[in-house]
Amino acid sequence: MREIEKNIKEMIDGTDVLLFMKGDPYQPKCGFSARVIEVLKDIGKPFGFVDILADQEVRATLPSISDWPTFPQLFIKGELIGGCDIITEMHEAGELAPLFEFSQES
Repeated sequence: MREIEKNIKEMIDGTDVLLFMKGDPYQPKCGFSARVIEVLKDIGKPFGFVDILADQEVRATLPSISDWPTFPQLFIKGELIGGCDIITEMHEAGELAPLFEFSQES
């Protein structure tokens, strides 16, 4: 396994909620990332993020790890939830917030 793959997997496994996005939560660099940030702020739980524009190696490698070609990508407890459309649909259906109900110690 390449070092970058190991680093990405450690980021995903080491953070309960992690968003790979373009930009950051304060200045998203695309509309899809901005929409997911709105959803996450609405849920009101803490989350981590990685700006894929700041790290081209992460941007190039993550799609092969997650088997998901586009960004943003949201992971909860190490599992890919999806991108903007899936996140938005799950939030509107009330299916996303329950995924955040886990023990912070686990």
